[in-house]
Amino acid sequence: MVATLRVVLDQVVAPTDADLALASRETGRALVATTPGGCEVAAIVPSAPDAAGDLEGAVPGLADVTRASLARRELAASWQLGLAPGIGGGMIHSPTSLAPLVKHDRVHDNDQTVVTMWDLSAWERAGEMPRTAVTWHRAMLKRAVKHADAVVVPTHAMAHHLAEIAPLGDRIRVIAGAAPAGFAVPTDEVGRRRELDVPDGCLVVPGSSAASAGLSTAFAAIAAAGADLPVVVIGASEGDEPAVAELAAASGLAEGRVHVRGALEDADRAAVLGGAVALLAPSTLSGFPWRVVEALAVGVPVIAADSETHREVVWDGGVLAPASENGAFADALASLLGSAAAVERQAVLAADRGRAFSWISAAERIWQLHADL
Repeated sequence: MVATLRVVLDQVVAPTDADLALASRETGRALVATTPGGCEVAAIVPSAPDAAGDLEGAVPGLADVTRASLARRELAASWQLGLAPGIGGGMIHSPTSLAPLVKHDRVHDNDQTVVTMWDLSAWERAGEMPRTAVTWHRAMLKRAVKHADAVVVPTHAMAHHLAEIAPLGDRIRVIAGAAPAGFAVPTDEVGRRRELDVPDGCLVVPGSSAASAGLSTAFAAIAAAGADLPVVVIGASEGDEPAVAELAAASGLAEGRVHVRGALEDADRAAVLGGAVALLAPSTLSGFPWRVVEALAVGVPVIAADSETHREVVWDGGVLAPASENGAFADALASLLGSAAAVERQAVLAADRGRAFSWISAAERIWQLHADL
């Protein structure tokens, strides 16, 4: 008898968040690649145009696909209320918080449902999010407390914070994410940067004008360190450019020095990092630091806020600086840029640390988790 692991891949066919789409795609691919003998991987997706084509292109090798009768938005609302007709049971794994979290019998029917949380934004920065999004995430966690057999988080630091928020006990499991499989600086990096109008020899800062992103800390550090390098902000939301420019000006950075870009495709992000001297990560949120992990993967020196999450993820692969301490970020940046040897040394340390993150390893641990359940 074949055991089927059914993976919720809504973000593949109807993406609402670039990082969740990345996590869903890479989790699905890695689960297919690591399928144990006697097992197979299937998908659960919302109703969407050309869902089959999107799945075949993004996650080839799926044994079957269950298509819900509802589009993603309606499906999310339905599952929030605990209504999941036509989905069925079995082993269900979601790379996100969206899952059919309903009453089931793991002992007698071998039904099990596992969800994944990549951040705690709905609790840590609720004021920066739409109220409907905060309500949905909090409601899904309540459903997970009632019905999830396990909740996967990417770091032990986040596991600690989640345990303070929800009574999940030993159901919290830690399985880290990674950079996209094969993430590397592309051979056409120069052309890509030119098309993106991104300068070489830049400092990259992921984030937006939201206070929790910490751009002001990074900008102030760049200004205080006297680093005469262009700055590229990636991942900003559409229309956020003026607000980011205001933060830069308030920190003493000259007009036109900061280049703001939104969510970029994998190869474009890799190309931007390929032209970077360093990546600064000033946020202290507990969510998985995707851009930090990508910088490590391609050997870009990292200066990150000293937080529980960055201590665990960056470890000895970068420099940690207390974001709350005046001058700490600037001192760390000035020290890094003080010599070519320092930059080269940090690049080697970053690349070494980057090899610790793997979607194949994550998938193997997911399979083991479901076997243990």
